[in-house]
Amino acid sequence: MIQSDFESKYTHIYEFVKSKLQSAPGCHDFDHTLRVLRNAEKLAAEIPEADLQIIRIAALLHDIARPEEMSAKGKFCHAREGAASCASELKKYDFPQAMIEKICDCIRSHRFRGDGPTPQSIEAEIVYDADKLDSIGAVGIGRAFHFAGRENARVHNTGEEALNSEAYSREDSAYREYLVKLRHVPDKMLTVAGKRHAAARAKFMHDFFEQIESEIKD
Repeated sequence: MIQSDFESKYTHIYEFVKSKLQSAPGCHDFDHTLRVLRNAEKLAAEIPEADLQIIRIAALLHDIARPEEMSAKGKFCHAREGAASCASELKKYDFPQAMIEKICDCIRSHRFRGDGPTPQSIEAEIVYDADKLDSIGAVGIGRAFHFAGRENARVHNTGEEALNSEAYSREDSAYREYLVKLRHVPDKMLTVAGKRHAAARAKFMHDFFEQIESEIKD
């Protein structure tokens, strides 16, 4: 696809996503999308065989159905719903069908947790890793506390309290998010570049929760 033609379409999609997500909850708002986009572009720079056009569009659209999922308290999959809605949206821009299918695969599989659609291309692996990188490190800590605050959860609780509680409860603290999900993220990265970036962010997050534990217990 000619670059100038692509950039025009990209700009329209950018504005579409911005209008949809700019008022979404902070954990998954347009700022999150832009961070994932930057992460994806950085990873793609280390993987020259990846198609950057597919990656940029997929990163922009990956959370397009997230507001509806959050309103439903996680009762449906935003990745699956987002991929379905984007298939028709992308046809408006006359993207080649093969490109649309690859973009939708990236969106559908970016939430892969072992029981869902597996990323089928290097582009899908990059978008997956880019999204996961935003869930760990300093930004990941901020997002975890933001979500906990929105659910009126405690600032901190014990490991036992956290692990024996349910999502969207008073005990659904940032620490619970770390223990249940975030500490396992580095082991689930798919690209070599993603694994390297995740290791550094994971150490920062580990050290942070060690510190908060010591401040509360000592």
